[in-house]
Amino acid sequence: MSFFKKLKESISGKTEAVTTKFKEGLSKTRDMFVERVEDLMFRHKKIDEEFYEELEEILIGADVGVNTVMKLIDELRTEVKKRKIEDAAELKPVLSEKLVGLLKSDADNSLKMAEEGVTVILFVGVNGVGKTTSIGKLAHRYKQEGKKVMLAAGDTFRAGAIEQLEVWGQRVGVDVIRQQAGSDPAAVMFDAIQAAKTRGVDVLLCDTAGRLQNKVNLMEELNKIYRVIKREIPDAPHEVLLVLDATTGQNALSQAKLFGEKTGVTGLILTKLDGTAKGGIVIAIRQELDIPVKFVGLGEKMDDMQVFDSEQFVNALFSGMKVEEE
Repeated sequence: MSFFKKLKESISGKTEAVTTKFKEGLSKTRDMFVERVEDLMFRHKKIDEEFYEELEEILIGADVGVNTVMKLIDELRTEVKKRKIEDAAELKPVLSEKLVGLLKSDADNSLKMAEEGVTVILFVGVNGVGKTTSIGKLAHRYKQEGKKVMLAAGDTFRAGAIEQLEVWGQRVGVDVIRQQAGSDPAAVMFDAIQAAKTRGVDVLLCDTAGRLQNKVNLMEELNKIYRVIKREIPDAPHEVLLVLDATTGQNALSQAKLFGEKTGVTGLILTKLDGTAKGGIVIAIRQELDIPVKFVGLGEKMDDMQVFDSEQFVNALFSGMKVEEE
């Protein structure tokens, strides 16, 4: 059975709505990537050095990352020799199979939940990446699952951050615990945990500041929040999710390295994938960091935050290729 048929079979058990969201959300990346790969394979019937160099450029252009591209090209060269592939078009399933391999992880990308009591999920990341929107969408997701959800407005430093979270709270229909702008974020977390315990909340989603005067201050503030949460719920936070803006490409990778080292990040949320032609950044992040991508933002709607699925991702990326019909 061909790789593409196997891939289709593998995702056939998943809901059509999710498959459609991945296809629509990755349309910009697909249009740029597939068009260029198809053109390359049309112009180069044979696989030669020039072919590899152009493919390298296309992958780097999609923000797959230089280190990952070099590794991928080396693996393709090996496969071409091993399988005695001569026709460039025959490389399509090999390329897609390799991309699935690069994206797959042994790490579980489902969110860790408390066995009993309140599950505390902390959100970190710089301002402007879509942190508050991600919290709102995740709150909606959990509420749809029948869980009682509460939000904690721990970003007390950015103008309008508390109000923005309150708007999401109203939209989703969940309580928001807040204090005045400029107040101590750790105090907000303390209040939120007490309220969550009292009100029988299942999931507490906590916003944090994305920027203080300097990185040292930001990390100290986050450590203080950690201590308060752990004192009240020893197993918490159950997840620390770093939110990254996919449209910033390699800059997102730099942020992931900085936050990952300092804040005990357990998973990533990649937002705005629908707004970029450089969706390959997912592959770069997956390869360069030992942190699973847990959710991806594929649009503006409330339910456009999807659990990351490597097979759905690659299927969406290659869905425009003619090989699918074979």
